[in-house]
Amino acid sequence: MTMNPLLATLLPLMADLSRDLPEAERYRRLLEALRTLLPCDATALLRLEGEYLVPLAVDGLSADTLGRRFKVAEQPRLQALLASAQPTHFATDCRLPDPYDGLVECHLGRLDVHDCLGCALYLDDRPWGVLTLDALNPQRFAEPDLDTLEAFASLAAATVKASERIQSLTRRAEDERALAEVYKRAAGQVAPRELIGQSPAQRRLQAEIEVVGNSELNVLISGETGVGKELVAQAIHARSPRARAALISLNCAALPEALIESELFGHVRGAFSGAVSDRRGKFELADGGTLFLDEVGELSLPAQAKLLRVLQSGQLQRVGADREYRVDVRVLAATNRDLAQEVRAGRFRADLYHRLSVYPLRVPPLRERGRDVILLAGTFLEENRPRLGLRSLRLAPDAHAVLLGYDWPGNVRELEHLIGRAALKAMAGHAERPRILSLHAADLHLPSASVGTPPAEAEQAPAPLVNGDLRQALEQYQRQLISACLSRHQGSYAAAARELGLDRANLNRLAKRLQLR
Repeated sequence: MTMNPLLATLLPLMADLSRDLPEAERYRRLLEALRTLLPCDATALLRLEGEYLVPLAVDGLSADTLGRRFKVAEQPRLQALLASAQPTHFATDCRLPDPYDGLVECHLGRLDVHDCLGCALYLDDRPWGVLTLDALNPQRFAEPDLDTLEAFASLAAATVKASERIQSLTRRAEDERALAEVYKRAAGQVAPRELIGQSPAQRRLQAEIEVVGNSELNVLISGETGVGKELVAQAIHARSPRARAALISLNCAALPEALIESELFGHVRGAFSGAVSDRRGKFELADGGTLFLDEVGELSLPAQAKLLRVLQSGQLQRVGADREYRVDVRVLAATNRDLAQEVRAGRFRADLYHRLSVYPLRVPPLRERGRDVILLAGTFLEENRPRLGLRSLRLAPDAHAVLLGYDWPGNVRELEHLIGRAALKAMAGHAERPRILSLHAADLHLPSASVGTPPAEAEQAPAPLVNGDLRQALEQYQRQLISACLSRHQGSYAAAARELGLDRANLNRLAKRLQLR
């Protein structure tokens, strides 16, 4: 007896509903099943978060897509999907811009003529996100596929709901953070960036943030310059019972010695020349909330002694005042110094160090985060795209390799500045503004000496062609890269796909197109 194709596809997903799977794996299986049911070149699952659609899983799109955030107001096709209770099929001659222009794997250039299908997912009668399907064949989807997608969407919604229930504790933390952001926006503060990354090092960091966030412990955040220590502090505060109160930040390295005490504790009128009125210090402003002391290792020993007194007693005295104030403040401190070594050298007080480092938290440098650099690059590409008036801003394959090989001494901050600078310079090289702009390795201008090429790859892969047209040169580079990777993994396409950050099926298709098999 032959089983109905729809039923055959849905049964494994129904079995997954009762299994405790990681969220990423559950969504990967969902998209894999969707492509089996409705063969196409790319699928994506995006969750609605405020005014943005955030990719949770993609299949057939470039890896940096997961780092992008699509503003619904700027994407008419995504708007149309969210506005309709039924699946939507976009005609091949539809002139609405496609959010995935330039992002479909194995496809160079614009997606002017292709087939696009999608639908909104609802949880408890509210839009949760969207499913999208793209096929390079303009005649791929037909009217019956709309009914198939509608049936699949019901199970997809059930899959999402099961995942959300399993992750209920995480979801509650996210709700608290969202509530905190509402209050911050109401107060006119800019919403902080989220912590983006899927590497083991980044996941460990996020797990520790979840652990310590819902506590009153002081946290010492250590890490190299540019790793995002302030973002970590914001994430801890957002997950704390103090999230509805203020997060006050102070850069200790930027304070002249004469003003440190006034900045921390405030002053009264006439306390010193220029004190024309009473002024509250950072501790008073943070009362009931959190105080973030950035570069705390730069404080002088006298300033450290005054800070220690407040941490011990919870009492402070404004400069020039007679009375004391009691404050309730959680302190998060950050430094790029080894404070334990500073204590041994006599440059930092041991008692203050122990007060600040009740919970030490190390932020990993970018070189330890593997392919997170691609996700972060996607975030910065999407931030720069509207500024430059582009439909799509993407990384070429050779740029991926260079980014992954660079050591990143300036960490995430260096990457952010690099992407912005490279995009601007690449734009300047075009006489007319392009719709899709690709950043190549040459546009990044990274020091060649700092780019690490695996010895095996360097031996097996000769230099890419520099003559001929761009498509031929790119195909030759892809052929060399894939061949070298397959050689290292004894011909295993699964292992090679993991190293290259591709789906195995996509790698197979690409290898066939490049005549590697």
